[in-house]
Amino acid sequence: MASSFRAFLNSPVGPKTAHFWGPVANWGFVLAGLVDMNKPPEMISGNMTSAMCVYSALFMRFAWMVQPRNYLLLACHASNETVQLYQLSRWARAQ
Repeated sequence: MASSFRAFLNSPVGPKTAHFWGPVANWGFVLAGLVDMNKPPEMISGNMTSAMCVYSALFMRFAWMVQPRNYLLLACHASNETVQLYQLSRWARAQ
């Protein structure tokens, strides 16, 4: 157990690297999108939500292509893409 934790700490995507802390910080986008689901669709910005969809799609590709692959970043942006697409659908239905 201790050796596997030590291996994680010192890995190329461990908490001593930006490959770890970048995705951790990006989970804030997902949480914000989840909180915004309770707001009325009239408050949703179609432009900003579309930009967030494009942003997450681009970074999903980046997370897949970068070496070593960053699965935490991929999961974060896949989650954000899902939340933002739902928000975009709410905005579109309200228009």
